[in-house]
Amino acid sequence: MRAPAVSIPKSDPVRVAAILVVLVGTATIAGAWIFELMGYAPCPLCLDQRLPYYAGIPLAAVVLVTTRRAEGRRLPRALIGLVGLLFLYGASLAAYHAGVEWKLWAGPSDCAVGTGGPSATGGLLDSLNEAVLIRCDEPALLVFGLSLAAWNAVISLALSAVSLRAALLR
Repeated sequence: MRAPAVSIPKSDPVRVAAILVVLVGTATIAGAWIFELMGYAPCPLCLDQRLPYYAGIPLAAVVLVTTRRAEGRRLPRALIGLVGLLFLYGASLAAYHAGVEWKLWAGPSDCAVGTGGPSATGGLLDSLNEAVLIRCDEPALLVFGLSLAAWNAVISLALSAVSLRAALLR
């Protein structure tokens, strides 16, 4: 007995967009977490760029549910449009961060975070000497010549384009 094949209906761009957001968005945020576990600590701008994923992926999952129950209705289109706007915001955050890394403009004055803190065996001064400063204007890692912020701009812009196109198609 053969398992039924999963098919994505080509006639439903809202559902296809929601599936892409859930799959690509989940892979992207999981990649960010994996890099963090590997020792690449995120800066404050990096953490801000995750917010559209935290809101957009669950909202895209809601779109999947509503497309099954409300075919042809406006709610799924409105929700996928909102997902598209979330990722457009995420793309702008990521592009801003990439520009800060490329020294095209200055970043926020408070864009640095230290790792570490006072330990039970050491004092505050010892922990300050051991603290590592994570700066927003220095890419932690380059992949094929682009920083993770630049890649996030590309991915977020693609997810935004797919979602907004689906929302606007008749």
